[in-house]
Amino acid sequence: MDSFSTGSSGTGSPQISTEELMNQVKVQLSQAYVQEFIETVQEKCFVRCITKPGSSLSGSESSCISRCVDRYIEATSIVGTTHPKCKT
Repeated sequence: MDSFSTGSSGTGSPQISTEELMNQVKVQLSQAYVQEFIETVQEKCFVRCITKPGSSLSGSESSCISRCVDRYIEATSIVGTTHPKCKT
């Protein structure tokens, strides 16, 4: 059994397989990318679209935010499908 196999290493803590470790890293990276995306969209779209912060959005602010978020989603999708390092 190699050092990445499940089982104990004598220290009482179970070992995980390389595949399980890679899956955990992928999940954590995905979560970090989603969080970064949300923060970027919130910051950029808020600055661009909200001219007078208040208790509610005007119709034009709401439309602007919707278009802004759609553009960021589309751009992220394009980059994800065309950039070689983003492909798994």
